[in-house]
Amino acid sequence: MASDIYKGWDNTVIKRFKSWQMRTIVVTMIGYAIYYFVRKNFSIAMPGLTAEYGISNKSFGWIIFAGSLVYGFSRFINGYLVDRIKGRVVMALGLLLCALANFAFGFGTDMSAWITGVENGPKMVEFLILIMGITIIVNQYFQGMGYPPCARILPHWIHPSELATKMSVWNCSHSIGAALAVIVCGYIMGTMGTNMSNDEGVVTHILENLTANGVSSADAARQALSYAQHIGAWKWCFWLPACIAVAGAIFIIAGLRDEPKEANLPDLPDTSLGGYKGATDPTARKKFEAVMVWKNRWVWTFCIANLFVYIVRMGILDWGPKFLTESRDLSISSAGWTVAAFEIAGVVGTLFAGWATDHFFKGKGHRMCVMCMLGAALFMTIFRFLPAETSLTWTALVLVGAGFFIYGPQALIGIELGNQATKEASARANGLAGILGYIGSGLSGLLVGYVADWYGWTVVFETIIVVAVIGMIVLITMWKAPRDGYERAASIKYNNDLETTEK
Repeated sequence: MASDIYKGWDNTVIKRFKSWQMRTIVVTMIGYAIYYFVRKNFSIAMPGLTAEYGISNKSFGWIIFAGSLVYGFSRFINGYLVDRIKGRVVMALGLLLCALANFAFGFGTDMSAWITGVENGPKMVEFLILIMGITIIVNQYFQGMGYPPCARILPHWIHPSELATKMSVWNCSHSIGAALAVIVCGYIMGTMGTNMSNDEGVVTHILENLTANGVSSADAARQALSYAQHIGAWKWCFWLPACIAVAGAIFIIAGLRDEPKEANLPDLPDTSLGGYKGATDPTARKKFEAVMVWKNRWVWTFCIANLFVYIVRMGILDWGPKFLTESRDLSISSAGWTVAAFEIAGVVGTLFAGWATDHFFKGKGHRMCVMCMLGAALFMTIFRFLPAETSLTWTALVLVGAGFFIYGPQALIGIELGNQATKEASARANGLAGILGYIGSGLSGLLVGYVADWYGWTVVFETIIVVAVIGMIVLITMWKAPRDGYERAASIKYNNDLETTEK
C-alpha cells in the first residue's frame, strides 16, 4: 500500500516522510494526552470537594455544562486561528494557559477566604463555587486550543486511505491521558492531604455534607473517615498536573512541524484541492469553506451525531467516579481504577474501529460508527440491569465493554470530518463538531446532575441508552456517503457562481 500512496517518490524521500509522520503522530499524541491531565482531574476532585464543602451534584452539573459549551465554541474559534497561526504554537500556548488555570483552581479556597474574610461557612462556599466556575470555564477555553491544531496538522501528514487506522492510533491519546489522569489523581486523593480523622468536628462536618448530597447514612459514616484522612488532597489534583502541562508545552513547540513543506518534504499525493488557493485568495477561501463545511450534508450529519456520542461518553466519564462511590459503595481509588479501565478499553476500541474502517468498510468510517453505537447501547443496557451487589470485577467488565464501543465513534467522527472536509478545512469542520459535541457534553452534565438528584442513578443510565440509540439512527442516514471530499473539493468552480454538485 505504501508504494501506491507515495507513487513517484524517491525512496529517501519516502523514508524521511515516514519518519516525520511518526514523529508528528507521537508528539501530538503525548501533547494532547497531557491536555487531559489538566482537564479530567476535576472529575476525581469532585467527591473530595463535596465531602469538604458540601457542593451538590447540580452545582457541579452547571459548572460542567458551562465549561463544556465554552470548550465547544473554543474549538470552533481556534479552528480558524490555526489557519493563521502555526498549529504547534497554538497547541503549546493552550497547554501553558491551562497550567495557569489549574494552579489558580488549587488556590480556590485561599482566594475565597481572602475575598469573604471567612475560612468556612456558606458565604465562603458560595464564593468557592463561583471561583471554581470561572477557573473551569477559563480552563475549558484554553483546552479548546488543543484539538484544532492536531485536526489540521495530521491530515497534512497522513494519506486519506490510512487516516482512519493511523489517526485512530493518535486518538488513543484521549484515553491514555484520561486514564493516567484518573489513576494519578485517584492516587493523590487516596494518599495525600492532611489526616484530620481524629478531629470529631471535621468528621461530623463531612458526614453532614455527604448525607445532604444523597449518600446513605451507613455509607456516609464510612466514607467520612476516609475523606477526613486526606483533607485538601484535591488541591494536588490540580497543582501536579499543571507542572506536567508546562513541560508538555515545551515538548510540543520543539517537536512539531505543521506541514511537510516545513521539513522540506512534498505534499501527499491525491490530496489536491483543485483550484483552491485560499492562502492568497480570500474569496477562494470563503467559497471553499462554504462548499466543504457549511453546505456539506455529511459534515452536518457527523456534527449532529457527535452531540449524542458526547452525551453518552461524558455521562460515563465525568460522573463515573461519583456514581461508583455513591451508588456502588466503592472507594474513590477503586472508582478511579474502574473508570481508568473504561478508558483503557477505549484505547483498544479506538484502534479496532480505525483498523476495521480501513479494512472492512473501505475507509467509510460512518458505517463503523453505526456498529459502535449499537454495541455501546447494548453494554449500557447490561449495566443498567446489573444488581447493586454485583462485584467490582463484573461492574468493571461491563463498563469496559461500553468503553470499547463508545470511543470508536468519538474518534472516527473527527477522522471522518478530516476526510469529508479535506485537510484544508479539517480544523474548521472539527470546530463545528466540537460545538455540538460539547453542547452534548454540557447537556450531559446538567442531565446527569439533575436526573441523579431527582430520580436516582438507574434512570440516568436508562437515559444514556436512549441517547445512544438516537445517535445510531442519525449515523445510519449517511450509510451511502463517499469516503472523502477530495473529489468534491476539486470540482469547485471558483470563476463563477455555480456550486459544485453534491458528492
